[in-house]
Amino acid sequence: MLRLTDIKLPLDHPEGAIEAAARAKLGLGTDALHRVTVFRRGHDARKRGHIQLIYTLDVEVADEAGVLKRHANDKHVQPTPDTGYHFVARAPEGLAQRPIVIGLGPCGLFAGLLLAQMGYRPIILDRGKAVRERTVDTWGLWRKRQLEPESNVQFGEGGAGTFSDGKLYSQISDPKHHGRKVLTEFVEAGAPEEILYVSKPHIGTFRLVTMVENMRATIESLGGEIRFQQRVDDVLVDTDAAGNRQLRGVVLTSGEQLLSEHVVLAVGHSARDTFFMLHERGVYMEPKPFSIGFRVEHPQSIIDRARFGPQAGHPILGAADYKLVHHCSGDHQGKGRSVYSFCMCPGGTVVAATSEPERVVTNGMSQYSRNERNANAAIVVGIDPKDFAAFDDSGSPLAGIALQRDLESRAYALGGRNYSAPGQLVGDFLAGKPSTEFGQVQPSYKPGVHLTDLATVLPEYAIDAIREALPAFERQIKGFAMHDAVLTGVETRTSSPVRIRRGEDYQSLNTRGLYPAGEGAGYAGGILSAAVDGIRVAEAVALSINATK
Repeated sequence: MLRLTDIKLPLDHPEGAIEAAARAKLGLGTDALHRVTVFRRGHDARKRGHIQLIYTLDVEVADEAGVLKRHANDKHVQPTPDTGYHFVARAPEGLAQRPIVIGLGPCGLFAGLLLAQMGYRPIILDRGKAVRERTVDTWGLWRKRQLEPESNVQFGEGGAGTFSDGKLYSQISDPKHHGRKVLTEFVEAGAPEEILYVSKPHIGTFRLVTMVENMRATIESLGGEIRFQQRVDDVLVDTDAAGNRQLRGVVLTSGEQLLSEHVVLAVGHSARDTFFMLHERGVYMEPKPFSIGFRVEHPQSIIDRARFGPQAGHPILGAADYKLVHHCSGDHQGKGRSVYSFCMCPGGTVVAATSEPERVVTNGMSQYSRNERNANAAIVVGIDPKDFAAFDDSGSPLAGIALQRDLESRAYALGGRNYSAPGQLVGDFLAGKPSTEFGQVQPSYKPGVHLTDLATVLPEYAIDAIREALPAFERQIKGFAMHDAVLTGVETRTSSPVRIRRGEDYQSLNTRGLYPAGEGAGYAGGILSAAVDGIRVAEAVALSINATK
């Protein structure tokens, strides 16, 4: 089979055009081309009046060797790579200890799935509830202002990605095509097959709920055990005379001890109490840069017109997204900072995403249809450990958590102390005056938005940086700095504030048997990258178990 790349066709190309383009590219007649499969479809919207579709095709031909010889110097005609998944190990007979996976977000879900598929019958622990029960609790905050600290946007089956846009693309290096394994498993669990070939696949919350349930059922059918509302409150670590540390198991809130020398830590970026516990137990970790800012909402129609011009609304294009970045150079506190858009949700909503009482956190979410009236994205400023000292000068690797908590508490107070979020119109934010009434953009955040002045909710350098960036973004997307666009705060959970360092064998640098993984450990950022990291760690666990048999 051959892979053809960079095949360009008009947005409204006729039926049969793909096969005709493949024949033309290879110089083949009808009989010499046996089959054409779309591997990837993207679009080039740089010329808004002339948007093109860009295809990657897999084709079967009568004379593959001859075609390759004729196109030996063409990088766009190559043998199709093997993107199928190949298991690295199988569980040995008489496995004495089952591996444990802590957390059932994308990373823990795929770590558990791979271990189950290889026969290791993992025990998977999640502090939250099963996804449908968790959904009820999450809506309890959004509709009734009632927070369940152990069952919310951050904690529970499916992880934070369940209440998101369900984006399934990433810029990680993936030479073994683990991302393809993730997408294939999602399709098996009920995702639309188009995620296998569209360039920026997404699923949406409602579909994710059913998919997560189906994947759980698969794990259990393969001998895995999933236990909800089981928070890990301690770890059992032995230290020998030479100071070498070996994990022996975990302790649950109930006091129950589960013994295992292979524990995957996939707790997500908001498991703050777990980070503190691990730090107290001597597990090596370090502070990590992350970003802070606001959610911004515009009418989706403005983004569509700016990105797609007269072809806005075309069913293949769908709702437009964007990716923006600005490097600040002005003479103010934000000079030298980078401001960028993060987790852009076309046709979506802004959601309450706190996991701790009396704090406000924002995030974004879309359904598969992406048909809500507003577009939203986080507009965030990069910060690093030197910024943490203003909130915790102890030198602790957990100082970033103190910064997050301080900003989230400010947002709670500024929003009215009832889980409403503080908000401000972009025009007023740029002018430095409080907002008093909404304009044409009605915010989507539930339980509600309290208009105010956001200047006090973030550090001065972040406010200055965002004020410089918004007009710069206007030059890229007309209407971005429109007066009535709404800013809602605060966005603090862009990524983990710590990195739990691991070696090439994926085990903690100083605690053997502990496998830090995914977003919480600082090794992923999004559903796909977290799931891929779960696969990699599961492979490392399997190889380690087999090596000790």
